Amino acid sequence: MPEESGNDEAARTTVPDAGADYLLTRRETPEGTLVAVCDAAVLGETFEDGPVSIEVTESFYGGEDAEPADADAVVEGLYDADTANLVGEGCVGVAVDAGVIDADRVLEVGETLHAQLLWL
Repeated sequence: MPEESGNDEAARTTVPDAGADYLLTRRETPEGTLVAVCDAAVLGETFEDGPVSIEVTESFYGGEDAEPADADAVVEGLYDADTANLVGEGCVGVAVDAGVIDADRVLEVGETLHAQLLWL
C-alpha cells in the first residue's frame, strides 16, 4: 500500500510487500496491455552504461497500481501483456527461465538487466 507525504506526487512511495520479490503494473494503452515489472529492490534506482540510462521510477514501475508479485505472477502477467518492460536480474531471469524472453536479447545496463517484450 502506498505511503503519501502531503499531496506532492513526487513524494509518493510504494512500500513493497516484505515477501514480494517483484512489483508488477498493468496499464491499458491504445496498443494493448502494457506490463511493467521490476525487482522490488531496484525501485527508485538509476542504472547507466555509457549513453544508456534506465530509471526505475515510482511513476512507471510502482505507484498505487503496482502489485507485489512472485515468479508465477510475473510469468502470468507477461503472457497477458501485449508489451512489457522488465528491469532487474530477478524478474528478467524469471522471464528467461520461463522461455518468455530470449536470453540473447537481454541487455546489461550498469549493474542490472533489462528486457522488453512485444507479442506479435
